[in-house]
Amino acid sequence: MKKLLVPCIYMLRGKAVTGFGETNSLTDMPLLELADSYSVNGADALLVLDFSDTEEEHAEAIGSLAAMCGISQIPVIAAGNIKRVEDVKKLLYAGASQVILNGSRRENMKLLPEVSKRFGKEKIAVSITSVEEYMLHADDIEEYASRILVLTDIEDSLPKLTNLPLILHVKEDTEEAVFSYLAKPGIEGVTGSFISTPDLDLSDLRARAVAAGIPLAMYSCGVSFSELKKDENGLVPCIVQDYKNDEVLMMAYMNEESFEKTLLTGKMHYFSRSRQSLWLKGETSGHYQYVKSMAVDCDQDTLLAKVSQVGAACHTGSRSCFYTPLFENEEKVKNPMHVFESVYSVIMDRKMNPKEGSYTNYLFDKGIDKILKKVGEENTEIIIAAKNPDPEEIKYEISDYLYHLMVLMAEKGVTWEEITDELAKR
Repeated sequence: MKKLLVPCIYMLRGKAVTGFGETNSLTDMPLLELADSYSVNGADALLVLDFSDTEEEHAEAIGSLAAMCGISQIPVIAAGNIKRVEDVKKLLYAGASQVILNGSRRENMKLLPEVSKRFGKEKIAVSITSVEEYMLHADDIEEYASRILVLTDIEDSLPKLTNLPLILHVKEDTEEAVFSYLAKPGIEGVTGSFISTPDLDLSDLRARAVAAGIPLAMYSCGVSFSELKKDENGLVPCIVQDYKNDEVLMMAYMNEESFEKTLLTGKMHYFSRSRQSLWLKGETSGHYQYVKSMAVDCDQDTLLAKVSQVGAACHTGSRSCFYTPLFENEEKVKNPMHVFESVYSVIMDRKMNPKEGSYTNYLFDKGIDKILKKVGEENTEIIIAAKNPDPEEIKYEISDYLYHLMVLMAEKGVTWEEITDELAKR
């Protein structure tokens, strides 16, 4: 079982409280900055609990959770203020990878089978405060949950009762205590005040844990660096692409140390030939690259990394280092995502810079009701065309619908990136 480091944030009246239970502490660091720091510094997941007192605070907390999920490069697990199925749905739609039901609340346990069936067992976890509490709901927990958050010192007895992975709340605030818990069988991860300390370098902690023989979650690789064909300096070129749209961002070199550091931390490391030293991309600029996949070519002498790029990849501030055109074939681009983005950018340009006689500007001028009317009409046209055996008609109608849908997206300020992000969550 790969082990996880899971810092925790309480959301309390718009403030961030780090730690858990008796060992929590208030921090002045803004919620988004705190969540981003955990993501950057080597956490495997982030546990966020909403301790709102009022419905207004709860609604604000949902918005904060969505913002945190939007910037986080690690899974966000959410809990707190769950009273009905709709609350679970809101947390998942805000971007949470998993929602924790409170095992000490009878109402939550009644919801467990329904939300598990509706949203998927992998999306649901349960928190437990005692062995007795687990035994009371054991059958449902085993059938409908995929993880247990353990809030008390039962880490020795509970693994004997369940095969579900356990995330353990650790009250102790020392590295030795954390490592001892991670070494226990059945314990998937730890959370608590020590792990949640904002200025703790979790990447360094990860390295020390791995050196101590603790199998922390990290990227495994089917080919070792020793098997790659290297140049006379022991380097391998690495081409870097955006994992969402395959845009080529940059090319750099890796040696064995940077390769291993990338696998350990999940952030791209390179070897700087000019400085003759290890180079963590984004260390000074904040423009980190989080690796999503890595491949090697047929000759095993070039790497291809697909990454989530924060900010610009190029030191000039350009998104990509390849921004200087040399020549271009005039053949139309047919990459689906590129086409969508291109059409959407034209629509946005019409919105910002109206052009006389433009049908797009006609729709924007008429307003949201006209746009909605056209979306509805085009949707109906698709249904009618689908009854026609000729596929050409439905292709035309779907294209027409997508155009009007993009006008609606532009009107409401929704981008294709946001849509694809939402689809990826599902």
